[in-house]
Amino acid sequence: MLVAYGGPGGPGIALTQANPGWWAKLRERMDIVTWDTRGYGEQFQGLSTGLQCAWTRVPLPDDPEDDAAFGRLSDTNRGYAEACRLKDPELFAHMSSADHASDMEAIRKFLGDARLNFYGASYAGIYGQAYARLFPGRIRTMVLDGTINHSTASWKRELEESAKTNERFLQRFFTWCKANGCSDVPGRWRALIARAERTPVPTTTANVAYNGRDLQSFAISRARQGKPAWPDLAQTIRKAARGDASGFVPARGARYPDQATGVTECTDWPRFADREEMAATQARLRKIAPNAGTANTLSTAMLGCIGWPVPVTNKPAPLPKGLPPLLGAGAWGESDAVARALSPVSGSAVIHHDGPGHTLYGFNECARDHINRYFTDRTVPAKSARC
Repeated sequence: MLVAYGGPGGPGIALTQANPGWWAKLRERMDIVTWDTRGYGEQFQGLSTGLQCAWTRVPLPDDPEDDAAFGRLSDTNRGYAEACRLKDPELFAHMSSADHASDMEAIRKFLGDARLNFYGASYAGIYGQAYARLFPGRIRTMVLDGTINHSTASWKRELEESAKTNERFLQRFFTWCKANGCSDVPGRWRALIARAERTPVPTTTANVAYNGRDLQSFAISRARQGKPAWPDLAQTIRKAARGDASGFVPARGARYPDQATGVTECTDWPRFADREEMAATQARLRKIAPNAGTANTLSTAMLGCIGWPVPVTNKPAPLPKGLPPLLGAGAWGESDAVARALSPVSGSAVIHHDGPGHTLYGFNECARDHINRYFTDRTVPAKSARC
């Protein structure tokens, strides 16, 4: 079985060595194989050829307010990209999930297996979806655990679904508040976001103040953590509503919602062609998700890819017909996304965990047992198994 942990890229070898207990039961019947993904070399503790990028994380840009600002954002992003591309432009241009899928096929051939068994966690599930499109006849089993739907016929619809998922995270928290002494928080939240969009809310950290989307991003992330995080989130919102957003400031690392250089992401996901398209999309998502807005959606994340010097080479597309039954898994929101990806594949199933978390195999014994049986015996659980 070939394993990839996502990231988008990462040191599969070191991660597998560091977590031998994950695969102990499966190794009674199968060999576990992994690799360090191309482009993400020693800077990520890997052994692969690495791009000499400044992988520093930068704050997510605000929506450009006019065409001039859109152009400046394009120039800024291109500057990040050119510095990364400089020493190896050919590798830089071949970093999509489809390129990683071609590496998977090379490994399959080297091993001499007629068909591939693949476990893809998180972003590596997009490698799996690309492999299924490129090499549909070479799959024996495939598990997509806690990943994103890259197999949609409508990118517009998938953006809307991701915004709805974020809205559900906050609504779940607000529903809990009604029965746990913080029924005032939903109203305070909406007023806070409206005010922050006009004037960012200050903090006690120098040069840090948050606009509405910043606050939405932090709140969604905390709401996803479940009940243990909700009492503190309620108090943090109340404090911000009084004019101090310090409770949202991360204890370590970057002070704003941020992302790293999107070398793989910018070749996998559609980007806005102009400000008009961006504005129409963002307005539609805000209407769909009034509490969550566009925060933590790929619509916002892809602002960092405007002006990227290489095109989108691995566009989202439905999985092909004729695939064997595939298996998905995921926690809140994730299982829904995987289910959308696998919906056209006859006989497939998705393991749902009704709770917080990211991926299931390493942390959920019920899901691990289902996945192990699928890999060893090709036994697919009930279409909507619960763990």
